[in-house]
Amino acid sequence: MEKRGDSISNYAYFCFYYKTQSIMDRYSIDLNRKLPIGVQTFEIIRKEGFLYVDKSALIWQIANRGRVYFLSRPRRFGKSLLLSTFESYFEGRKDLFEGLAIAELEKDWIQYPVLHLDLNAEKYDAPERLGIIINSYLAQWENKYGRSEGEDSLATRFAGVIRRAYEQTGRGVVVLIDEYDKPLLQAMFNEPLSEEYRNALKAFYAVLKSSDRYLRFVLLTGVTKFSHVSLFSDLNQLNDITMDVQYSAVCGITEEELIATFTPEIEQMSKSNDLSFDETVAYMKEEYDGYHFSRNSPGMFNPFSVLNSFYKQEFENYWFRTGTPTFLVELLKRSDYDLRELIEGVEATSDIFMQYRVESDDPIPVFYQTGYLTIKDYDKEFRLYKLGFPNNEVRYTFLEFLIPLFG
Repeated sequence: MEKRGDSISNYAYFCFYYKTQSIMDRYSIDLNRKLPIGVQTFEIIRKEGFLYVDKSALIWQIANRGRVYFLSRPRRFGKSLLLSTFESYFEGRKDLFEGLAIAELEKDWIQYPVLHLDLNAEKYDAPERLGIIINSYLAQWENKYGRSEGEDSLATRFAGVIRRAYEQTGRGVVVLIDEYDKPLLQAMFNEPLSEEYRNALKAFYAVLKSSDRYLRFVLLTGVTKFSHVSLFSDLNQLNDITMDVQYSAVCGITEEELIATFTPEIEQMSKSNDLSFDETVAYMKEEYDGYHFSRNSPGMFNPFSVLNSFYKQEFENYWFRTGTPTFLVELLKRSDYDLRELIEGVEATSDIFMQYRVESDDPIPVFYQTGYLTIKDYDKEFRLYKLGFPNNEVRYTFLEFLIPLFG
């Protein structure tokens, strides 16, 4: 005969078991679905089975409609992954694109020589820092394609590598430059250092114009677009697609892509937060959507915040937590701009936020290019853009952090 103590013990175990099972069911994650948080290499994403929002049709279109491009997007918006995907495409890695849209578009899968320069992983606080990182890349390329006598500057060595890569392979060279503006942003308020970096990069990037005959494709990405007079005066053939509506979705996630790619994650998010599927999507739109990169473009979700929210099953301010750019903080210190005006939105012409001039104290172009403001409306008659906060994540964290600091 079962004793009363045993009965109570069994009942307690029964309650504990089913409560534990309920919690596990509520927060269970499909381990076969891997979220690519911090993964910026296309090959790793495809080989290791990470989820991928298919941008390959746009990549094919860009690659086959032109040759020399510039694209600006806020930090953590997928620029590095985009360049990595272009690298795999131009290396002819057909195996990595199986099942994607580009597999139906590309027939040849030609392998081109690719020179991929990433300026993001360095701290540019001294004159030699820029030379060190560029020299390391040049040395790698020269080990493969050789070096000629008389190539004693970064620019002449770059030109030599491009020419020899073309001659040795018989195919045009692909040049991909990630975060082209990182040295200039970090040295923005150190005029002697900024001038040194500007002169070095101006000569280095000018090679892309003089080497045009040897090139198949060029793409530079960054956060800001410095004015032509300061950097791009010798590289004026760049096709700036930053605000082209047909390429507005090349970085970030549309609502359609969110649902098509992440339905299981949305369903799990719904369970974890006692919301319906539609309520979860609507809440995510309020928190992480709303970036517009042209006046007619669809709203884009911030991919960094989306992936982190799915992983942690919480609606938090993930993008803002990665840090306010130091150059933006310094710019605000030097400006007397009243940040409270941003609450109602501001008006701007296209020129004011498509280029940034170092000598200007106007923070609006930087606010737009760094993702704190986005396009909300456009007045066709007066050709004025209405800029405002893209979503709640930016709005509330901006009000809580920046306005008390500088207001």
